[in-house]
Amino acid sequence: MYLVSVFCCATAVLVYAWKVMDSWWIRPKKIEKLLRQQGFRGNSYRFMLGDLKEMVAMHREAKSNPIAFEDDIKPRIMPFLIKTLRKYGNGSFIWMGPTPEVIITDTDLIKEVMSNNYTYLKQSSPNPIAKKLIQGLALLELDKWAKHRKIINPAFYLEKLKLMVPAFHMSCEEVLNKWETQISRKGSCEIDVWPYIENLTGDVISRTSFGSNFEEGRKIFELQEEQTGYVMKIIRSIYIPGWRFLPTKVNKRMKAIEKEVKSLILGMIEKRMEAIEVGGERIDDLLTLLLESNFQEIEKHGNKSHGMSINEVIEECKLFYLAGQKTTSVLIVWTLILLSKYKDWQARARDEVWKVFGEKNPDYDGSNNLKLVTMILLEVMRLYPPVVHVTRRLDHEAKLGNLTMPAGVEVLMPIIVLHHDREIWGDDAMDFNPERFGEGVSKAQKGKGMYFPFGWGPRICVGQTFAMLEAKVALAMIFQRFSFELSPSYTHAPDNLISLIPQHGAHLILHKI
Repeated sequence: MYLVSVFCCATAVLVYAWKVMDSWWIRPKKIEKLLRQQGFRGNSYRFMLGDLKEMVAMHREAKSNPIAFEDDIKPRIMPFLIKTLRKYGNGSFIWMGPTPEVIITDTDLIKEVMSNNYTYLKQSSPNPIAKKLIQGLALLELDKWAKHRKIINPAFYLEKLKLMVPAFHMSCEEVLNKWETQISRKGSCEIDVWPYIENLTGDVISRTSFGSNFEEGRKIFELQEEQTGYVMKIIRSIYIPGWRFLPTKVNKRMKAIEKEVKSLILGMIEKRMEAIEVGGERIDDLLTLLLESNFQEIEKHGNKSHGMSINEVIEECKLFYLAGQKTTSVLIVWTLILLSKYKDWQARARDEVWKVFGEKNPDYDGSNNLKLVTMILLEVMRLYPPVVHVTRRLDHEAKLGNLTMPAGVEVLMPIIVLHHDREIWGDDAMDFNPERFGEGVSKAQKGKGMYFPFGWGPRICVGQTFAMLEAKVALAMIFQRFSFELSPSYTHAPDNLISLIPQHGAHLILHKI
């Protein structure tokens, strides 16, 4: 019996050791060979870590040094990727641990990847901790993604978004009133507007998602912000299997946050479901619209499997915060920063807002007439895209153009590299020139290119219209009450932390109009 036990233990150890060697050495080296045979170039695979050690060191070094406003931001926010492209050119790859990421910059190939969402799947972090922050539509695949997308879409129809504009007004008004109280008798003061913009977009999501339960929504936003900080710190370190189960202070706090967020959202869901069932007072917030759409889908097919479970609804609500708040906040803050630098465009945008709205609060119909503001937003997202790259994974071998991509590869598409490409946008590709979008996106491009700040293809961001409308309303209200310029204390330091943020804030001097 003893010998049998020893034999079983030894066998288990050998099987585990083989799986580790296969995952961390044999399989990566096999994929590397297949990639090199097709002309791809990159560093040789290093056991377990790949390029991570150099990647982390370069990112830490880049973050320690601010740059001049006119400098190229790409070497600061993605230094290792830019170094790889300079060293190996297009058709290169990098190692995220044992996983190779092939860098694709050919627009035809990118469109092929982004169109085939049943072949090229969303990147999944090897660290399970990431799931504490984001799940839902952003990470779902295949038929489950299609089901959720179908249910969520009605919440973002134009006629529904129009009803949410008053919530935009309320959130903006709170922030602008705070700014006014800080302005001196001289009519101006210095303010770091970044935390205010983050709170503004968080409040908008709270109000539009949860309506009368706004205060509970604000609490969820605060908890999600805290959770984001923990998660980003962990996933930027080396993943140690099982570490999340240890009773560390951070792990216990993260578990507590997850539990509290779920409890808050569940309480609001139960109230909304009761109201829907008894035909109570209607609340046109995102949560109610989502629940109604989900209920209709279940009723239509007579089967709960065609709808979302309560836990899935909770995860979609959490995603509203992360995707909706982050994307819009960085779009607004980089617009304010760039217009502080290029004051002629600020003046032109303000004139347009006054012609369209005067002193009235911006509305949906009027926002469609803000042509200059729209051009500015498009140019800001070209130079400072909220998400600087997108990644897709392959679970099975697939053809990509004339290439054969082996299973286990991830395809990395650097949005910001294409948005800054002189062959696509012309010699002034690195300049702030909203005029290029005067006749739309397609005519702004000098060569065959791609503009995809909200993604592309079937998985294009469902909330892009929401984000653009919110940004237009917020900027219009700011233009009506303030002019602004860069403070001498402003430090230009773009940083890629889920989205492209100003690392040291956005210190502006505001002048009351």
